[in-house]
Amino acid sequence: MTKLVPKLRFKEFSGEWEKNRLGDIYKFFPTKSFSRDKLNYEKGEVKNIHYGDIHTKFSTLFDITKEIVPYINLSVDITKIQKEYYCLEGDMIFADASEDLDDIGKSIELINLNNEKLLAGLHTLLARQKEKKIIKGFAGYLFKSNFIRNQIKREAQGAKVLGLSVRKLENITISFPKSPQEQQKIANCLSSLDNLIEVQSKKVEALKKHKKGLMQQLFPQEGEKEPKLRFKEFSGEWEEKKLGKEKNITVTIGEFVIKTKQHPDAKYPVYNGGKSYTGFYDEFNNDENKVVISARGANAGYVNIVKEKYWAGNSCYSIGLITENKFNFEFLYFYIKANENRFRNNQQAANIPSISKKDIENFNIVYPQLKEQQKIASCLSSLDNLIEAQSKKLEALKKHRKGLMQQMFVSEEE
Repeated sequence: MTKLVPKLRFKEFSGEWEKNRLGDIYKFFPTKSFSRDKLNYEKGEVKNIHYGDIHTKFSTLFDITKEIVPYINLSVDITKIQKEYYCLEGDMIFADASEDLDDIGKSIELINLNNEKLLAGLHTLLARQKEKKIIKGFAGYLFKSNFIRNQIKREAQGAKVLGLSVRKLENITISFPKSPQEQQKIANCLSSLDNLIEVQSKKVEALKKHKKGLMQQLFPQEGEKEPKLRFKEFSGEWEEKKLGKEKNITVTIGEFVIKTKQHPDAKYPVYNGGKSYTGFYDEFNNDENKVVISARGANAGYVNIVKEKYWAGNSCYSIGLITENKFNFEFLYFYIKANENRFRNNQQAANIPSISKKDIENFNIVYPQLKEQQKIASCLSSLDNLIEAQSKKLEALKKHRKGLMQQMFVSEEE
């Protein structure tokens, strides 16, 4: 019989991990169903955990000084809530409802409450250890392990909205090292990695924000003929023309995609609306270097760039150049991307948002001489390359963390 130990372990520790029913380690307490209209972010005496914030915002290890947490409105009567129902450091809070299987039962561990009052609110389950067997800072990662997450997913019930009951959660099996020192070492390792990921994520976001601000200044605002920021060697007003009136610019709508022929082994990516390619196809109907715009659906008006041969579906417009003797292709992309909101503002009123070919042909582009276009494009392309490099570092850190999580906790095979 396989011993109850993880695949990856610090060498100073040995022996099997403890195995328990979750309900034997944790006791559950009642929570209060405060909807969003009972909450505010300005003032109050008691803060509230809403399940939606567990899904989208809060860190695995919840530190109230680092999170934006809403207050319960002062007009709401909370005087009858018993003292033991208020959150304590070391408590676990689970989201008991979700439309997504990956989010059902998603949890946070409260590691720092800064002496503030906090309640677990709508669609949450509050769990507190009966006796301290799991140290603060370790449980948050433990409940993110595949062994526990997969059990929670199997216990989730519902059709459109998944739900998780206390009884179901109590029956889940949890396994953890008996040694507090081993728990601490695992927590320290993963926490340090989370800090690196947070720093890298902020770096990527800062670069994206810088690029967005730069694009707003390097291109003229709507109705203007000169940008706010310009390279010193250039001057004079920019020219203006509609995309559909420029003979060197082509605007086409893609052909219907035969979905049955899409498969991962095909050679050419398929762009059929949305924010990225939707699959692969055996043929292509567009050469490389095109600006693609989503024609309909939730992402109608979204602008992207394709630098390889591809198939354009019937929900995708393609904009290209016949020659680059008047326009620089990357400048054309960056300009259209900077004005993406103009397409979104022109969406036709219908059940499904859409952009017409006429909207694109009537799009005004204001542009300088080719050399200035090239310099602007080079500047923004360099920034894109930097963002891509930093984003790859971020993804590598996340992949490393995922690998560690899979190996540092007991798996279902044990």
